Amino acid sequence: MKISCVILTMGNRVPELDRAVESALNQVDGDVEVVIVGNGADVPELSVGVPSGSSASIKTVRLDHNAGIPAGRNRGVEECSGDVVLFLDDDGWYGETNLVSHLRERFSTEHDLAVVSFRVRDPDGGIGQRRHVPRLRAGDPERSSPVTTFLGGACAIRRSAFLQVGGLPERFFYAHEETDLAWRLLGEGYRIEYDAQTVMYHPQVPPTRHTDFYRLNARNRVWLARRNLPWPLAGLYLLNWVALTLLRERSGPALRAWFKGFTEGLREPAGERRPMGWNTAWRMLRLGRPPIV
Repeated sequence: MKISCVILTMGNRVPELDRAVESALNQVDGDVEVVIVGNGADVPELSVGVPSGSSASIKTVRLDHNAGIPAGRNRGVEECSGDVVLFLDDDGWYGETNLVSHLRERFSTEHDLAVVSFRVRDPDGGIGQRRHVPRLRAGDPERSSPVTTFLGGACAIRRSAFLQVGGLPERFFYAHEETDLAWRLLGEGYRIEYDAQTVMYHPQVPPTRHTDFYRLNARNRVWLARRNLPWPLAGLYLLNWVALTLLRERSGPALRAWFKGFTEGLREPAGERRPMGWNTAWRMLRLGRPPIV
């Protein structure tokens, strides 16, 4: 089973990119195919290379503009030849050299497994961020479990399943594209697992650092519901998130940006609508995260 690793970069974090690539290439029995996608930027020259005697490889692709995270990752998958594709942020790196051998064993023997979501650890020893554990009961990041979504920059995906459901929704640009993909995979009967044994290190940075975080977060939630949920569940999901946002957010500018995005999500085309079956929604409920939150 061949393993590929797609890394997006804007070309502005060269030492971090070196570290990320090195962590993928130095996997024990890995021979990982690394595909680096320059998202509207040239891929910088690396100081690391393929280890001697390894059949690993490095390929680079340049997009002529910043097409967003989902489009960049989709382009990377097109360039891959692996049966399983890892997505890695250019400022992250793998904590263990046996990660790939562990994943190869899991994907080889668990044929309904579509995605493994990794445990993200703070390199400075912090407690980590709740959002990095993709379930409602996130208090124990060392506990593995089935989940209904995953972390886009810290995961491994069965390539055939990824292509079967159409990949990541490129219109999203950033935010919730992984959940859109996850819901469609669940609808096809696949499993998604949070595996605490697979560790990726990543600095603790708030998602609000992105200029358009609140607007895109809200817009894409609306698109997520419009694309994937039966209309009664879509209404509940969106009402729930309006209430949660009003309860949690105290910043006036943040709220204005969020509701601007929410309105855009209602007005603008969301892309192809393929609502999940009620049996999928029931399955998600049994997994602990019904598609209304």
